[in-house]
Amino acid sequence: MNRNSMTRRMLLAGAAALTLAAGQAWAQAAPDVDAIHRRALVLDSHVDIALPNISPRYLAADGKSKSDLAKLRAGGVDAIVYAVTSNTGARTREGYAAGAAEAAERLAAILAVARDHPDQAQIAYSAADVRRIVDTGRVAIILGFLNAYSLGEDVNGLDDLYAKGVRVVGLAHAGNTAFADSSRPQAGAGEEHGGLSALGRAAVTRMNDLGELIDVSQLSHQAVLQTVAQSRTPVVASHAAVLTLADTLRGMNDAEIDAIGAKGGVIQITAFNRYLRPKPADYDARLLALRKTYGLPESGTSYQGSDDLPEPKRSGFYRDFYALEEQAGVKGLVDHIEYVAKRIGVDHVGVGTDFNRGRCRRLPGRESGRKRHARTAGAGPY
Repeated sequence: MNRNSMTRRMLLAGAAALTLAAGQAWAQAAPDVDAIHRRALVLDSHVDIALPNISPRYLAADGKSKSDLAKLRAGGVDAIVYAVTSNTGARTREGYAAGAAEAAERLAAILAVARDHPDQAQIAYSAADVRRIVDTGRVAIILGFLNAYSLGEDVNGLDDLYAKGVRVVGLAHAGNTAFADSSRPQAGAGEEHGGLSALGRAAVTRMNDLGELIDVSQLSHQAVLQTVAQSRTPVVASHAAVLTLADTLRGMNDAEIDAIGAKGGVIQITAFNRYLRPKPADYDARLLALRKTYGLPESGTSYQGSDDLPEPKRSGFYRDFYALEEQAGVKGLVDHIEYVAKRIGVDHVGVGTDFNRGRCRRLPGRESGRKRHARTAGAGPY
């Protein structure tokens, strides 16, 4: 199998469960959804590893990772893409070194999941690996990478990632990098590169040559369209949402959705409350009042600074913060999936939960009824 074929198969694997389920549902008056789920190869295209110092606000109700192997097996999840991520800092030697160290820590933690539980999980390096591992009853872990900041300004870092087993790569997270503009740039940075920089364009070519699957989640509008146009293979938005349904910085507009679909790519919808539901009109005012109540700086954003609060004040803030807006439920998630499916076809949509970073509380039981801005900015090892 050549690399382009492998890339496409890995990409479409993420939509396999949804495609099968939808086809069966349309063909039967009363489908056996459990049976469909068991027959499908279920892949979650974006999950963050929960390091020991992770904020408890990102963990499950039991205080553990939302993606520990017990939960994955109980939920019938066959494969996941674990993301090697880092924060975005200053473009200095020291900053890049810190980003590289953070990425290395996350990669080591992901590899440890398979190393420490060989009877339950294994690293997959190809589409064939995914199916072989799943057929043995284990969870297939695909290594992803998000945020080229940790590569500094060196395209050759992509070769190193590939050698370490990384097969899915995104060039930016929160904050522009030397490679590309982010959908959430640093304050005042704006559209720094007009999408991809020259370094970013070189990176797209190199990722294609290596056979790495390009992830356009978190990129600016122009960077998404430029990446799709330049790439010789389909791309994936591993954890995204629909702008028309929720006006957020991370929402994908119709031009992006159409371009990804036309290229043969897949848009994976994330179970992240803020990206599934529009922000309430009075949200900012109520957030400011809440921050005042808990003695947090008024200039801070969302839950910034709350991790430093002592208990039980910290837990109280988390509770009140998430109560500021109605939580999305299954219907909210499905609405975004349905929008993409109707627009570009069911073969081009899947699910990327963003577990251990994104948050959509009470997802199983709670149901709920951007314009493109100039974007601005536990227990157990996993």
